[in-house]
Amino acid sequence: CVSLQLSNTAILHQIRRDQVTDTCRANSVSSRKRRVLTPNDLKHLVVDEDHEMIYCYVPKVACTNWKRVMMVLTGRGKYSDPMEIPANEAHVSSNLKTLNQYSIPEINHRLKNYMKFLFVREPFERLVSAYRNKFTQKYNTSFHKRYGTKIVRRQRKNATQEALRKGDDVKFEEFVAYLIDPHTQREEPFNEHWQTVYSLCHPCHIHYDLIGKYETLEEDSNYILQLAGVGNYLKFPTYAKSTRTTDEMTTEFFQNISSEHQTQLYEVYKLDFLMFNYSVPSYLKLE
Repeated sequence: CVSLQLSNTAILHQIRRDQVTDTCRANSVSSRKRRVLTPNDLKHLVVDEDHEMIYCYVPKVACTNWKRVMMVLTGRGKYSDPMEIPANEAHVSSNLKTLNQYSIPEINHRLKNYMKFLFVREPFERLVSAYRNKFTQKYNTSFHKRYGTKIVRRQRKNATQEALRKGDDVKFEEFVAYLIDPHTQREEPFNEHWQTVYSLCHPCHIHYDLIGKYETLEEDSNYILQLAGVGNYLKFPTYAKSTRTTDEMTTEFFQNISSEHQTQLYEVYKLDFLMFNYSVPSYLKLE
């Protein structure tokens, strides 16, 4: 019975892997002269040497909890309960080792031999989640200063001096306009909270063994922990988040976005939609 269960899960993950491979081929990333990855491209790949695993973290896709789990796995007994680790601790970069800190031969060896996984989420839901977290919370002043002021300056006509100085009242429409503005992409890479999974984790260059989904977070996470051989003593933390961004919420946020902007935004995230098998949201009015 158990083996049957596992083989179904294994098939599911094979289908997800094939979807990525097919999307990469169809959008032949290779024809645009196959880019060689540099260590700088590998900042999001967290390495666990003891269990030979690599996790590519994507912000707004349970990445805090997965980082906590990775700290338990790599801590050699320092932590046993992921939820005892404060969230801000999990994001201190020195607490986890990332692949860009290794030599080229060590990187290649790990990419070839370790079990590699990532977690994905419906792209627009992730985007709304990032917007809500970074632009509607009063405590995120660094984001308001760093991006909010820029977005207000560029997207808002007749902005008040206060808004230009604080940048703490960015509207979702302005955020979208900023993301699709070609000037933005030319100026600097997207912040990791709204960068595409395609650009953060390089799924066309790195062959991930497992692609977990936010929608089935617990099953997928515990399956990965089982494969890592730690499933009997480590379970992925379950938590009921009442503030979680939902599909209904996302629908509402997109109500005020013009169909032209929706179409352009879909283009920006299109590879993430295709690669991870998310259909075009029914609320979109594409041109």
